[in-house]
Amino acid sequence: MKTVAQLRTSAREIWEAALSAASPSACLHRAIKVTNRILSVNGKDIPLSGRVIVVGAGKAAARMAQVTEEIFGDSISNGLVVTKHDHGLPLHRIRLVEAGHPIPDLTGVQAVHDMREILSNLSANDIVICLISGGGSALWPSPADGITLAEKQEVTHMLLRAGATIQELNGVRKHLSSVKGGQLARWAAPARVISLIMSDVIGDPLDFIASGPTAPDTTSFDEALATIEKYNVNPPRAVMHRLREGAAGRIPENPKPEDPLFQRVDNLIIANNRLLVDAANAKAREHGFQTLILGTELEGEAREVARMFSAVAKEIASSGNPIKPPACVLAAGETTVAVRGDGLGGRNQEMALAWAIAMSGRAVSAPCCFASVASDGTDGPTTAAGGLVDPETCRRAAELGLKPQEFLQQNNSFEFLDATGDLIVTGPTQTNLMDLQILLVGQKP
Repeated sequence: MKTVAQLRTSAREIWEAALSAASPSACLHRAIKVTNRILSVNGKDIPLSGRVIVVGAGKAAARMAQVTEEIFGDSISNGLVVTKHDHGLPLHRIRLVEAGHPIPDLTGVQAVHDMREILSNLSANDIVICLISGGGSALWPSPADGITLAEKQEVTHMLLRAGATIQELNGVRKHLSSVKGGQLARWAAPARVISLIMSDVIGDPLDFIASGPTAPDTTSFDEALATIEKYNVNPPRAVMHRLREGAAGRIPENPKPEDPLFQRVDNLIIANNRLLVDAANAKAREHGFQTLILGTELEGEAREVARMFSAVAKEIASSGNPIKPPACVLAAGETTVAVRGDGLGGRNQEMALAWAIAMSGRAVSAPCCFASVASDGTDGPTTAAGGLVDPETCRRAAELGLKPQEFLQQNNSFEFLDATGDLIVTGPTQTNLMDLQILLVGQKP
């Protein structure tokens, strides 16, 4: 029979196995090969008869660029990728820029300007390799005419605090940008564009991952305006003016699926959170757990999802349903947090804290623990990736004079979990495939 300490060790090994499977190196080498100046990708063999240009953005962009250099070698003529501050790695043929995330900054704006210069005057024989991963939407800021960076920053911040989903946020950002929503593909034409995409969006919609710079836009100005109204935020006047003008048809929409522009564009999903779950499932079985996968599209308010996981833990412990212990229940996706306090935390840490609170009110008949982890290593504006808690977490807090519910009300999960020793800190993982939840329930004593 496993103790809580042993379950916690197993949880760590399970998510480490998941992150290893989701590495850009493994994913890119599965997706593309270059032999004798022939690029093999998506069942096609493409001669490298012209220039190879590499551009990209996202939290995984640096490692993706490193692997791309390994694969293409000296065939790369030029390139530029943008990643989050402190996520950089050494590159030799591709220039690397570190910029602001989740709030875009002027460094990102300049990087997009430089990238547009690189993509100018290409020929039909040239190939643009576009490396896209989560975070790219903020890291590739290019405000549309009439919009300033400060105004984009303000509306992004408003929607994040209001609890908007990544799809809703990116739907707005695409209509305040000159690069998102398929517009980068227009810059690169007539070159062939091959986008290699690590998805951090539920369902892998191409035009929402990094706001779809090379994908046809399936959203509209009307929908962007509806998101603003749904969350009752008050963006700057210039933002509202552009969205209303677009909704009235006085500003052209982004390129749509029927645009012939996309006949020379291949958008390939090379990784998503199914990789995380499958690898976690395999490792859990190695550890002797019965496994149950709830799904890869977990959404909702983080603290509400935590209560669901606590109910599942109690049911497994008391009745052996829906799976007999030793049990591992897995899920992946991306929850949200409606910020009400002024504390420090992220959706994974908030979920972990809420689970610990839900499990502290009654005795649990079997040992258990719960982990929620951001695959990119950064949960909200913190240095932590998430939290790993157990039913004794709140008891440890009480011994320190801490009141868990007060920390939850202030959205201050980081300081709480730091004090109780329940933070997960991985540092930048160089990948980004949303979040992973791991619930482990042992056998009754």
